[in-house]
Amino acid sequence: MTPIELYRKGFQALVDALGYVDAIRFIRQFDNGNGDYTEERHQWLDEVTMDEILADIKKYQETI
Repeated sequence: MTPIELYRKGFQALVDALGYVDAIRFIRQFDNGNGDYTEERHQWLDEVTMDEILADIKKYQETI
């Protein structure tokens, strides 16, 4: 079986079991994404203080 045949049969099996929407949702779970999350996280978190985080949490809790 060629890689294309394997892909088609495998995807069809997912569609048969889950339907098109959930088959696609399942496959999207395996997307590795791109970039360096750890480096990017430092760019937006390193300058945030614990007091700011706690204030945001309290503010959010007041809205729910």
